[in-house]
Amino acid sequence: MNLQTKITVAAPDFLIDYNSRLMMLGSCFAENMGSKFSYYKFDVDVNPCGIIYNPLSVANVLRLIVEGKQFEKSDLRQVGGKWVSLYHHGAFSSTDPDECLRRINDRLTKATGELRTLDLLVITWGTAWVYRYTRENIVVSNCHKIPSQEFERSRLSVEDIVKEYLMLIGRLREINPGLRILFTVSPIRHWKDGAHGNQLSKATLLLAIDRLREELQHVYYFPAYEIVLDELRDYRFYADDMLHMSGFTVDYIWERFLYSFISPEVLGLMNQIGRVNKGVAHRPFDPQSEEYHRLVKKMLAEIAMISRSYPMIDFSEEKRKLNEVIVG
Repeated sequence: MNLQTKITVAAPDFLIDYNSRLMMLGSCFAENMGSKFSYYKFDVDVNPCGIIYNPLSVANVLRLIVEGKQFEKSDLRQVGGKWVSLYHHGAFSSTDPDECLRRINDRLTKATGELRTLDLLVITWGTAWVYRYTRENIVVSNCHKIPSQEFERSRLSVEDIVKEYLMLIGRLREINPGLRILFTVSPIRHWKDGAHGNQLSKATLLLAIDRLREELQHVYYFPAYEIVLDELRDYRFYADDMLHMSGFTVDYIWERFLYSFISPEVLGLMNQIGRVNKGVAHRPFDPQSEEYHRLVKKMLAEIAMISRSYPMIDFSEEKRKLNEVIVG
């Protein structure tokens, strides 16, 4: 008996392994998937400007990366005692403008340096609704609690998005001809738009992606939105707010992604890394016990074995924590 409507994920013409270089941009769903890649030690950069939700804000971030933009104090705004960037999430803000600029420019410099060697850019759109800061006529990534009357709110059209990304993807592929781009639509609902407004927004995003896939090569789609709405289709898969995904749902979508886009040849290595991560996170009753020290030495030996075969995987933080246990 089949109790689910199983969503088919189209087989891609590429697979991700530990030689792949990834960047993930977009909503908190991109953060969820990016954290999985980071946990398993893939080479991934997640949201170098912080969480962003709409296609134009994602496009703005990509332009900053392409241009190698370095922010100056004149690019910041002071709001409620903090210095902020309208292109960045609040995580980059600071009471000290120099600290804000350091956070912003360090991440942008890193992302610009990675662009030419990226294998896969994963873009997750959350909403087609945008906020335009009327003083400067720019679509912002975050309103930073600036008074609402200083913004105009509107919903992008399919044509708006497609026009923007046809030019932008062309520019990206000029810089990096081997770049592949994978789109997803976040299954998280934007309830402030209302039920109907949310559906119109998601439909706009889906139609825009479909158009881009028709017109461009090396553009792909992963149906996270459809998996949640049609395959899971139950409020028990949502968090307490009934809008965001539960941890189980994130794990389920990750598993669907894993078996669709990640090379089967690295699954064993991922399991090894998972065991190391669990061991490092373990908090023993007696950290000085001989038994725990044996376990730590075993984990260090396993890290050394993995590093010999995969020197590109960075275990520096794990080794630091484990060595601190042994030193005492």
